[in-house]
Amino acid sequence: MITGIVNADFEAIIPISIFDLEGKIYTQNAIVETGFNGWLSLPPELIAQLNLRWKRRGRAILGDGSECVFNIYEAVVIWDGIHLTIPIDEADSEPLIGMLLMENYQLIVQVFEGGLVELRKMR
Repeated sequence: MITGIVNADFEAIIPISIFDLEGKIYTQNAIVETGFNGWLSLPPELIAQLNLRWKRRGRAILGDGSECVFNIYEAVVIWDGIHLTIPIDEADSEPLIGMLLMENYQLIVQVFEGGLVELRKMR
């Protein structure tokens, strides 16, 4: 099970551990974003700090209907105790946990400041 909290802005926050290219682990808080169907997005400065491997370019349609082109990197994360190699979308925003990373998990959020956030594996 993965746990986190709801912050003062009513964002569901969970920690995620990410390996840099030398194998050092960084733990970063990320917002659970059910409107993001990717894996994980990180800001450019954190991607540079982690020295992640660039893989390709991606395209997405944003909520306002505009199209966005962005870089996709690759990283190893620790997700519920398991090492996973996943794509990382570069985005000028806070780190976001997407729906693909949460696949096969149940998300429970107590929607008040300090409320519990839980992700439980379903299968």
